[in-house]
Amino acid sequence: MRVIRSMIDTAGADFRRNAAHNRDLVARFRERQDAARHARPQRDLERLARQGKMRPRERIEKLLDPGTPFLELSSLAANMAYEGDSPSASSVTGIGVVSGREVMIRSDDSTVKGGAWYPLTAKKIVRALEIAMENRLPVVHLCDSAGGFLQLQSQVFPDKHMAGRIFRNQSHLSRLGVKQLALVFGHCTAGGAYIPALSDYSVIVRSTGAVFLGGPPLVRAATGEEVSVEELGGADMHTSVSGTCDYPATSEDEAIHIGREIVAQWDRPTRWNCQQETPEPPLYDPQEIYGIVPDDIKKQFDMREIIARIVDGSRFHEYQPAYGTTLICGFANIWGFKVGILANNGVLFNDSSLKGAHFIELCNQNNTPLVFLQNITGYMIGREYERRGITKDGAKMIMAQSCSRVPKFTVMCNGSFGAGNYGMCGRAFDSRLLLTWPNHQIGVMGGDQAANTLAEVKANQMRRNGGEVDAEVLERVWEDTRAAYQDQLSAYYSTSELWDDGMIDPADTRNALGIAISASLNAPLGEPGYGVFRF
Repeated sequence: MRVIRSMIDTAGADFRRNAAHNRDLVARFRERQDAARHARPQRDLERLARQGKMRPRERIEKLLDPGTPFLELSSLAANMAYEGDSPSASSVTGIGVVSGREVMIRSDDSTVKGGAWYPLTAKKIVRALEIAMENRLPVVHLCDSAGGFLQLQSQVFPDKHMAGRIFRNQSHLSRLGVKQLALVFGHCTAGGAYIPALSDYSVIVRSTGAVFLGGPPLVRAATGEEVSVEELGGADMHTSVSGTCDYPATSEDEAIHIGREIVAQWDRPTRWNCQQETPEPPLYDPQEIYGIVPDDIKKQFDMREIIARIVDGSRFHEYQPAYGTTLICGFANIWGFKVGILANNGVLFNDSSLKGAHFIELCNQNNTPLVFLQNITGYMIGREYERRGITKDGAKMIMAQSCSRVPKFTVMCNGSFGAGNYGMCGRAFDSRLLLTWPNHQIGVMGGDQAANTLAEVKANQMRRNGGEVDAEVLERVWEDTRAAYQDQLSAYYSTSELWDDGMIDPADTRNALGIAISASLNAPLGEPGYGVFRF
């Protein structure tokens, strides 16, 4: 494969301006991420210390194999929800290595309301278990939760993708033969009691760990029975009487040690044979991405320059380089793994849509995972393009992408607007992992376009009603619409609502993709087959 020849002037004024802008975005992201991970009221930290408990990330660090990476997911979930009261959606999830096995780890955060599940907590846990199912990753649950956040119970409990989906997904993991281990450090109350009960193995810590459908206050209120935590659901009762848990532990350190021993007994899955070569770093420094991505989302840039700073040796075999030039397609390696890359270099026209559909088919034929690098304003609109069949050609790309049998990964590198989000494997299309950069914006259209559209609709309404067009009213509609859109377009809103699997530093993209691709090889490839293409 040829080495991409970078055309970027790293000493130029544009590069320096862009780099300063994006470094500032990354610094703000790091600051918010650090606060979500570590900033807690002192009283909550003191409570954990009195109970002899570690913080959730301390538990994860002890659980992981030394010197191995941990890809944390959705670290800024709920950052714009609940007035900031649920940092990281009160939980930690991510992919790591335990006793030499790739696993999904999910940990309750008892420094936040005793680990109570907010609505977005449930959504985050459900997504973590989906990722485990899609990639056949064993799951280690670090349990320490007071159960559902009762003030918001109507948003936690009853619907299909709320808390009940956690236990449904646990059951389906078991059906697929994917192993689960629960380490019970604190209370598993109400529905949360089913997490260790539905796991294949469970370890419970004496004096702090407990499992029960209803705690002592609820038992007293419902039945009048007086019972202690230990009698009702403590470690000795569950490991010697009920059999709900398997191993008692005298401390959190011992529980983690037993857990690592359990995982070490698990057989290793047969990974499918993705083409691999010896990994090598990119020829160009990944941190140069900061100077390539513009400081204005409306400005274009060449996505080949991004590819050159992500792939092994900066080598890239471009497919149909002279056709459908607003979509770059080609083969490369990331941490040694062969991938097919689709990257936007402008709006999707008929030819670029057809090129993308055909390239996706080739990757499926060749068992090559797909990486989508999104910077898309959408499919081209207008009379000429509709007559050429842009809707039909866009549908071909969506069909090919939707029915792919190979793993798919999506990185939101800049804008993601309209149906272009769909063709380029947006959230609705089952990426094994979807990651965003801090500069990312997403919406059905941009803020200015939405404001212009609604202002025009309002003006037409005034004319139909026989009145004059009121410029002040139109200006107010325009300003209100744009302001609302700008808030909801931001990467922080997107990641808060879990429309992605986490915001990352652009310079970390290569490493995150490497971990994700490696994890995906644990699951068998899907069956080949497509629906009906409209020709």
